[in-house]
Amino acid sequence: MAYGAHHSPTPPPRPDLGPARDCEHCLGWGTVVTHDGRHELCGTCQAVPDGGPPFGAAAPRHAPD
Repeated sequence: MAYGAHHSPTPPPRPDLGPARDCEHCLGWGTVVTHDGRHELCGTCQAVPDGGPPFGAAAPRHAPD
């Protein structure tokens, strides 16, 4: 019998695919799967330039101008 994915109370992270395009760590996906089986933003290509937290659900979203 096939089993589906477990439902998560939080939505998956939304990476910025521009910087992820050439990333060798996440292979262009912008996310990585942890040992616990959770999807997290790639720490290599999704970090903000000033060394702050990565883009995604935790970062504030701004509407495009």
